[in-house]
Amino acid sequence: MKTPLTLFFILFLSVAFSQSKLVWHDNVKEAVKISKKEKKPIMMFFTGSDWCGWCIRLQKEVFFKEEFKKWAGENVVLLELDFPRRKALSSELKAQNTKLQRQFAIQGYPTVWFVKPENATQKTCKGCDNFSLTKIGRTGYVKGGPGAWISNANTLLDGK
Repeated sequence: MKTPLTLFFILFLSVAFSQSKLVWHDNVKEAVKISKKEKKPIMMFFTGSDWCGWCIRLQKEVFFKEEFKKWAGENVVLLELDFPRRKALSSELKAQNTKLQRQFAIQGYPTVWFVKPENATQKTCKGCDNFSLTKIGRTGYVKGGPGAWISNANTLLDGK
């Protein structure tokens, strides 16, 4: 009798913990595919994950909180574009991140862009694999925890 009850408890805990875990994509093509399928904008988080103090603070104060996880799961597709100093990235990932950094004129971290993927024409996006990213709005660290950050993000998204 103990075995079924133990299995049920383990299953219950794994489901409970998996619901609060967010998926941060690092591949823009995958994020675009999901964004189009789910009809959600992409939240691109430009970060220096292992050296940027404000990036780490934004994650601790906002992105790791349940309120943000719930909001993000319902409203956006998450894309992390990392520029670490100590962690190695593949050459493809570095090239992708650098291209997007230039395209969005990123000059400081953290920077968060909300974008909407659109079908591209040859004229608008050469070599973009049939999509372009339309800018919705930009933000970064916002003081006040998840509530203040989400309120700011909603204001940007409502203006889309």
